[in-house]
Amino acid sequence: MTISIDTNQRPAMPISFYQLLTQELLNTSPKDANAITLYFRDPDYSPERGGFHPVEVRLEKQFDHWRLVYVTDFAFHGYELIKDIDICFNSKQVYSSLGGWINHDEGEELIELFSNNFLSYHHMDVYQVQVALG
Repeated sequence: MTISIDTNQRPAMPISFYQLLTQELLNTSPKDANAITLYFRDPDYSPERGGFHPVEVRLEKQFDHWRLVYVTDFAFHGYELIKDIDICFNSKQVYSSLGGWINHDEGEELIELFSNNFLSYHHMDVYQVQVALG
C-alpha cells in the first residue's frame, strides 16, 4: 500500500502520521476500493467519563496512490458529539470548534499539537481501529 506524501501539500501532516496510517492498513486489502476510512475509537470515551476523542481519517485513491482527504477529531460538547478539529486537505483549511475556520499559521500549530497528541495516544494503545472500504 502506498500513501502519497506531498511535502508541498497544505495543510501538512508529519511523516510519522503517514507511517502510522500505512501500518494500520497493512492488514487491509484495499485493491478494489476507491476510498478508505479509518475510525480510531476509545471505547470508554463518554460525556461523563471523558477519555480520548474519536478520530476519523479518510483516504481516496488517486491513480495508484492514496491521498488524505480529511482528518477529523470529534468531542462531546455536552451530550452531543461534534467536530472538534477538522483538517480538510481538499479545501486546504483547518477548522476548530472554538475558532471556526482558522488562518494558516494557527492551522499549522493546531495540526502539530493534534498530531503529536494523536500519535502519543495511538502508541499508548487507547484506540480500537476499524477500517471501512468504499
